[in-house]
Amino acid sequence: MKHFLSIEHLSADAIQRLLASAAELKRGRGAHAAQPLAGQTWALIFTKSSTRTRVSFEVGIRELGGFPMFLSKNDIQLGRGEPIKDTARVLGRMVHGAVIRTFAQQDVSDFAAFSNIPTINALTDDEHPCQILADLLTIIEKLDHLRGRKIAFIGDGFSNMTRSWMWAAKHLGFELAVAAPPAYQPPAEFLAALAAPNVTVTADPRQAAHGAHVINTDVWLSMGQEDQTDKEREFAGFEVNAALLGEAAPGHIVLHCLPAYRGKEISAEVLELHADTIFQQAENRLHVQKAILVALAAASAPDSKI
Repeated sequence: MKHFLSIEHLSADAIQRLLASAAELKRGRGAHAAQPLAGQTWALIFTKSSTRTRVSFEVGIRELGGFPMFLSKNDIQLGRGEPIKDTARVLGRMVHGAVIRTFAQQDVSDFAAFSNIPTINALTDDEHPCQILADLLTIIEKLDHLRGRKIAFIGDGFSNMTRSWMWAAKHLGFELAVAAPPAYQPPAEFLAALAAPNVTVTADPRQAAHGAHVINTDVWLSMGQEDQTDKEREFAGFEVNAALLGEAAPGHIVLHCLPAYRGKEISAEVLELHADTIFQQAENRLHVQKAILVALAAASAPDSKI
């Protein structure tokens, strides 16, 4: 694995290896001697703001012996219109890897192609692969395994989160039920390309939640959509609340990738009741991202240019 760009292009085996590595790194945090990023500088290129993503990557890179260099769009020429391929070719000669949080998936792919250094997708409009690995690790920690589990996603059915969840379900075989208003469901052509009979889509949140072991949600307005307040009205009835959880399986857990807007996609009562799991999920971003960094360092070591 030279880059980590999407869940779509990962194999089931690669996902399982990353999850196992993340669990091991979590158990050994503060005690492991290996520093696979020693002497390396990694660029964190963020054109979207962040709390969890920036902190978890900066801490993770430092714990693995590396030096993180944070670059917002105002710090580099991307903010003035320089093509991503030119930025990539410059940074590729100076740093050892890049973590990119931006809008277009193509920008991440182009950076990886032109920089020739390990590149990590820290979020785009198409996918949020690091978050999905953190969610999967949390489910395994809380419920022991993914086999035979039903996961329900309630909210925007074609956000970066749901796209990554659908690809994860295809690769790993668990049941995924997506509940979204009709206008926010995956298009037929995407579902045809996905070709995953274990993924279902409905406009009925109660149907999706029925018998689910995991109830998952996210904000209705993704970053950059904050002015689309009319969109929120279309999600009436899609709040994850106590009534909806009455449909879920006994012993279910609730996930939210944060930030959370209480009284919209999730009730304050439910968030606080499941806060331990939700903030464990947030912590797990650190551990899965360290696993990704370790895997990319191992893959690139023989061809290191610097």
